[in-house]
Amino acid sequence: MPFSKLGLSDPIVKAVTELGYKTPTPIQEKAIPVIMTGKDLLAAAQTGTGKTASFVLPIIQMLSEEQRQVRRKRIRALILVPTRELAVQVEENIAQYSKHLSLSSLAMYGGVDSKQQKQQLIEGVDILVATPGRLLDMYSQRAVHFDELDVLVLDEADRMLDMGFIDDINKIVERLPLERQNLLFSATLSKQVRILAKTAINNPVEISVTPDSSAKPKIDQWLVTVDKDKKSALLSHLIKENQWEQALIFIETKHGAAKLVSQLEKRGIKAESFHSGRSQEVRTKLLADFKSGKLNLLVATGVAARGIDIDNLQRVINYDLPYPADDYVHRIGRTGRAGASGEAISLVSKDDFKNLCMIESRLGHLITRKEIEGFAPRKEVPVSILNYVPKSRQNKGRQSSNSKPANDRAKQKSHQERKN
Repeated sequence: MPFSKLGLSDPIVKAVTELGYKTPTPIQEKAIPVIMTGKDLLAAAQTGTGKTASFVLPIIQMLSEEQRQVRRKRIRALILVPTRELAVQVEENIAQYSKHLSLSSLAMYGGVDSKQQKQQLIEGVDILVATPGRLLDMYSQRAVHFDELDVLVLDEADRMLDMGFIDDINKIVERLPLERQNLLFSATLSKQVRILAKTAINNPVEISVTPDSSAKPKIDQWLVTVDKDKKSALLSHLIKENQWEQALIFIETKHGAAKLVSQLEKRGIKAESFHSGRSQEVRTKLLADFKSGKLNLLVATGVAARGIDIDNLQRVINYDLPYPADDYVHRIGRTGRAGASGEAISLVSKDDFKNLCMIESRLGHLITRKEIEGFAPRKEVPVSILNYVPKSRQNKGRQSSNSKPANDRAKQKSHQERKN
């Protein structure tokens, strides 16, 4: 099915064609027609499925059909995102898709001087992409008003909840016009996401799309078991032995990222750390250098796990295995995008065994193991239990099964107290 069959105008179809888009992805096929009817939408879509275009394209279509001058400090569509990097990326997509239309857009996020963002808002903006904290700050300063808002998008909703933005999101939603269209996109429709949906969305159409299984073999996943204290030496060995020119290396902590960069440097390997402790200016430059090829190795914490779109990224390395298991999927989704092939390597020690069980249970299969001579672990990493259930879930199940006796005991205690 061509994009023109989805009801998109010629200028939009021309823009996506110039970007090399040939046919809509499954999430685009399902979401675009629903959004263009004006209905609310609750959508589950993993990284790499083309979800940004699935809501941006119909929004710019609807806004262009109803051309009107935006008043000062007003916006017509609001897209809330969890990170600065995702805000920049989504706004770049909007600019690309609407290049043949007269629509304005702005990315608003913290970590930079707000003066320029305020200045751009003065004349009004059609589509604002913002992180929750900076948006509330600008609203409190009366730099932006919501009374002309038509569409609200909550993008990466599960990640925003994971990052503790629920209160900020609720504050924003309370200040928006009641008459608006609401779109929520999330990698997973967890209980918390559904609770958020109930407060922000009215009788939504629900769709769920999983990545095409044919794309799975394009990411070559493998792991190496190694003792924790040998990980940096193993990583250095792999980079040199395989002559890896590019890799996004995920690690759990800011301190760990800085330490690993230092360890690599001592072995003659140039890398940079990318985490929330670095200024926005530095992070922007690092990403630009990484995308352009000026920087080959980037050691990043989870802040880069979602929303960073790097064309033809050759490989992702999990120096530390993530928790929860879905984060593994988002991380490796940085490579093998848009039909390209990629590689995902994990360095796994015995301490990672539970995380490995959860990840392989999530995938539904074991990840190929490779042995590297000279790095065999002293502490063996067992083969995963594919039906592994964390203790927290086991306890929850026990509590659920014992809920009736517990209630009975509570009633008996209450009755005894009344008697006394």
